[in-house]
Amino acid sequence: MKPPSGNSEKSPGLDNVLYEAEKLREKSFYLQSLSLFKKALTGLATRRHDERILHCLLSLGDIYRMVGRFDLAAERYLDAMEVSRRFKSRIRVADARVGLGLSLRALGKWKDAIKLILKAKETYAGESDKEGIAFATWAEAGALRIKGDIAGTIKTYREALAIFKSLKDTHGTGYCLCGLGGASRIAGLFRDSLKYYTSANKLFSSTGDSFGKAYSCCGIANAHRMLNDYKTAFIYFSKAAGLYEKIGDKVSYAYTLWGLGTAYKMKDDLKNAGANVNRAMRLFRETKDPRGIVYCRLALGEIAMLRGRNAVAGRHLASALDETVEMGFAVEKCYAKTLMSFFLDKKVYNKCYNQLNLKLRFQGLPFNIP
Repeated sequence: MKPPSGNSEKSPGLDNVLYEAEKLREKSFYLQSLSLFKKALTGLATRRHDERILHCLLSLGDIYRMVGRFDLAAERYLDAMEVSRRFKSRIRVADARVGLGLSLRALGKWKDAIKLILKAKETYAGESDKEGIAFATWAEAGALRIKGDIAGTIKTYREALAIFKSLKDTHGTGYCLCGLGGASRIAGLFRDSLKYYTSANKLFSSTGDSFGKAYSCCGIANAHRMLNDYKTAFIYFSKAAGLYEKIGDKVSYAYTLWGLGTAYKMKDDLKNAGANVNRAMRLFRETKDPRGIVYCRLALGEIAMLRGRNAVAGRHLASALDETVEMGFAVEKCYAKTLMSFFLDKKVYNKCYNQLNLKLRFQGLPFNIP
């Protein structure tokens, strides 16, 4: 979305700030862009009917979400919904709803997220907004992933991919490919995962999308990890970590650290495994990502088991299982139940993966969780 010129008096200075903010966001310089959007919003504070206020609020929501500040993102999207209603803009209300849904999804509130996204999707359909329908369908797929409906996730990402391709939207196409890469990995289709992430990486490299490159590099790393090619996995984890650190995205960086820690665990380097998982845990707590915290608890519980520290292992695994039940994370609950069963009687029960239609099987420690 381009910055609107506004419907009040001309403000070349503010327009320049918005222009620079957009250019920085396009280059994935999110923190610098955030500062300029906040400056512009302050300058527009007295102009209640200026459309640039709405643009700033939506942009701030997007950027806060990209850097892992989901609580602040949700606040900005709620503000944007209020302003959009004053403008009587159904499309902008829908845009804010999807953004709010994405923020709540990241906070683990997938039920609320799906409701918001589907409501926005109805609006886009009523307005024949094909771009909006594609965006909402992509967002819906991600919410289904948090729910644990992996078959539904893959189906919905494919629907979004088809729409983005018809629009010749490279950006949307790349993010759908990444979504399919992640869902395929969870489904146990590791070579499909690598194929999707590699295709996405080529697209993002051609367009210079730094965030997309980081996202796809992390996915490529995890796909190689699941294929037991740890040497290649470490190379791509390093690329992803460097890009995320530069961008300032704490939550994506945290998932990269978790993946890196898991790779070290599989190589029996428990010192580096624990160090990376603990760093990830700190970031997940800071960004209030409950699913990330669950993954770290599972990893720390497993590392403790491998070290013979059963009391510590039991606490981590019990906490992880309780949290997955509370949040309704079906896939993560399955991981927690499997690890807990092994902890209690040294047997691996893979039954729940069949129930979720996932081609995953674990034999014993260490578990290479996707």
